[in-house]
Amino acid sequence: MRVYNFSAGPAVLPEEVLKEAADEMLDYNGTGMSVMEMSHRSKAYDEIIKTAEKDIRDLMNIPDNYKVLFLQGGASQQFAAVPMNLMKNKKAAYIITGQWAKKAYQEAQIYGEAVAVASSADKTFSYIPDCSDLDIPDDADYVYICENNTIYGTKFKNLPNTKGHILVADVSSCFLSEPVDVTKYGVIYGGVQKNVGPAGVVIAIIREDLITDDVLPCTPTMLKWKTQSDNDSLYNTPPCYGIYICGKVFKWIKKMGGLEAMKAHNEKKAKILYDFLDSSKLFKGTVAPEDRSLMNVPFVTGNEELDAKFVKEAKAAGFENLKGHRSVGGMRASIYNAMPIEGVEKLVAFMKKFEEENS
Repeated sequence: MRVYNFSAGPAVLPEEVLKEAADEMLDYNGTGMSVMEMSHRSKAYDEIIKTAEKDIRDLMNIPDNYKVLFLQGGASQQFAAVPMNLMKNKKAAYIITGQWAKKAYQEAQIYGEAVAVASSADKTFSYIPDCSDLDIPDDADYVYICENNTIYGTKFKNLPNTKGHILVADVSSCFLSEPVDVTKYGVIYGGVQKNVGPAGVVIAIIREDLITDDVLPCTPTMLKWKTQSDNDSLYNTPPCYGIYICGKVFKWIKKMGGLEAMKAHNEKKAKILYDFLDSSKLFKGTVAPEDRSLMNVPFVTGNEELDAKFVKEAKAAGFENLKGHRSVGGMRASIYNAMPIEGVEKLVAFMKKFEEENS
């Protein structure tokens, strides 16, 4: 029996996609073998990766002067790749809105001067700081954000004013959840294991003029974006099966109506849960309402023992992975694209029942 999986990642995937992959597990498209077994240089795989790229370009309306790279190492490897490829002046501005932005900032300090130009650490990252008039160094090579903060449940509703500097965004947990204007960014990247596919792939969308041989001398061949770009993400064996699943998810999103439809679907789900949290006498959301994520919804009862009891009883009732991140405690419901509205409705019904029994 399928459970309602509220995991922050690896996360719920569309059931339709999983069934298709199961049907093709032993014989993909008449090849007589699984995608797991085929050469990444084969004609069959070439079609898989090229179709995946075409579909994500269509979905996100990616301009021709941006490259789409399917990489390994997860988003965390890009914490190093970004400064290695972009730090020409050895200086960059970071906006610290959570653990992943902080880790990226700390990594960048190895390669140059990383300047924290804004932070929400003072209130446990429960809000997005005002980024309309930041003190960004003139010689900063780029401005960096984590656009949706998985652990803390915050989301940039307005992109920072970078004052003409390149914007780099880690979009791991809001990837393909709503329309995006790619031209506002120099680099968009995200691990796919939250909203797009299985763990093991990171997709990077990079403006072509930022892909050069002019990188820090210490940059490994594999972390040079130009290496990957010149070889169409096939410099070495890519995460073939993960990319194949991502391709299926792209098709599913298209079938569902594209990113506008995804946004409407996600807003409807989030409203059901946030409306309940706002009216509940037991459960409370932990994020400033204006900065709430559509993807990750953290909440607490205010009592650690009661939180633990809720997580235990929810699991027994078929609601998995509701325990909050170990750094903040409480609960968190991640309601990515593939989470059906029914799952959120049933969770809220369970929360109401729990509240009645524990008030």
